Amino acid sequence: MRKFFIFLITMFVIMPAHALSVVNDTEVEKLLHKLITPVAVAADIPENRLKIHIVNDDSFNAFVTGGEDVFVYTGLLTRIKNPNALQAVVAHELGHMVGGHIAQMSARMDAEMKRAMVIQALGIGLVVAGGNPSLGAGVLAGAGGIAKQSMLSFSRDEERIADELAVDLMVRANINPEGLIIVFEQMRDLIGAAESKMNKNNTNHPLTNERLKNTREKIKNIKHSGKYKTYSDSEYELARAKLIGYLYQERRILDKYPYRDSSDAAVYARTIGNMRGGALDSALVGIKTLIKHNPDNPYYYELLGDIEYQLGHYDDSVNAYEKALEFDNNAPQIQTALALVLAERDKPGDKERGVELCKTSLLISPAPLTYWVLAKLYDDGREFWALAEFYNMNNDIKKAKKFAKKAQQKLNKDTPEYIKSGDILEK
Repeated sequence: MRKFFIFLITMFVIMPAHALSVVNDTEVEKLLHKLITPVAVAADIPENRLKIHIVNDDSFNAFVTGGEDVFVYTGLLTRIKNPNALQAVVAHELGHMVGGHIAQMSARMDAEMKRAMVIQALGIGLVVAGGNPSLGAGVLAGAGGIAKQSMLSFSRDEERIADELAVDLMVRANINPEGLIIVFEQMRDLIGAAESKMNKNNTNHPLTNERLKNTREKIKNIKHSGKYKTYSDSEYELARAKLIGYLYQERRILDKYPYRDSSDAAVYARTIGNMRGGALDSALVGIKTLIKHNPDNPYYYELLGDIEYQLGHYDDSVNAYEKALEFDNNAPQIQTALALVLAERDKPGDKERGVELCKTSLLISPAPLTYWVLAKLYDDGREFWALAEFYNMNNDIKKAKKFAKKAQQKLNKDTPEYIKSGDILEK
């Protein structure tokens, strides 16, 4: 049971997406949507097209691609302690999009490559023409350096513009732009000592002190009537604690949340750490304490369901997950977890309920684990289709086709699963 659950946690929390490893968690994803959506709408991204991805990487980073996909690193989430500051980071990244910097950077890189090639051709020409060989070598060596310095200067200018646009976007979204100052102050604390030894012309960002000064001046000149909208620090802190509990080792969790810290966030992180470490009795005490503090939090019941499942208490686990869904019926990870326990418990009606939950989860947020659980619930040939979808989402096309072929051998040709298996075989 213990080894089986660790395998599931690995699949449930962190799933591969392209070259990145992403975290799937309803609680954290919903919080990020709440925080990021106003900034995205201010950047003219329709709310229904915004996609947020949590990247499992300890870097202090975020980026935007395609104008609609926002990638936020766990290293940023676990370090940024203020929801307003997180909004500021995303506003900066969206500022690059609004400013057209991604396309401009691509065009500039193309232009600089061509420029470097001309300079290199000139260097070769000097050598071939019988000129001073050392002069030709010098031109060749300098070509890459000229292009590099030009690109660094261009990048620094873009970062300055993105900082200004971030302030504009936050004000437009009725969010306090002071969050950007919090970010730069935290960055200064993290890398200020290293930056003091840097040549400012050899970096692709302006130095943090410059960015801090520019942002303060920009905010000082803003005219804004009324009050900025505020966001819950406690809700954000709980989401951070959850990530830390799942992603950090025990010693690191206790460094962040020592036992003298009795806040709900600290108990949450330590409870998750205890569950992961096999200290299930301690985890049970922790989660029951949290539920006593806030009996309406669906994600506490989700964690209770996880712990009860590990203890082998299937009925209690089912009850906990069902309670979680009473408070949040739009929670794909909780639906999938409940479906898994129902598949394991296998009482009359459990498999039918589990299939219904998986189908609902897939409509909200398709995930490999949901197909894997669906394969445990089916026993009529559709389990092969579900496994084909599981491997397909994990980019293991060879296994996906193997199970798609098995599915078609078992299923009637007019069934949706037969047709979907055919789509996989045609890839």
